[in-house]
Amino acid sequence: MRKMDEMELSISFKAIKWAWFYTVMFLFVWTLYDYFIKGVFNSPASFLLTTQNVIYLGINQFLNWKLSKDEK
Repeated sequence: MRKMDEMELSISFKAIKWAWFYTVMFLFVWTLYDYFIKGVFNSPASFLLTTQNVIYLGINQFLNWKLSKDEK
């Protein structure tokens, strides 16, 4: 299996970012819809939305910390 070149890697990262953005927006709209129409928060959608973003932000912070630590 060959490694991706820089352009393929860039395209792959952009696709992953857009897929993440779509998932977050879909879950957010679903949660708001359930809240305003049904009057309750949808637990699975709210839980998935919250945990997905906590994991994303945590990994982002960790990788930035690791990168800055390696540069020193």
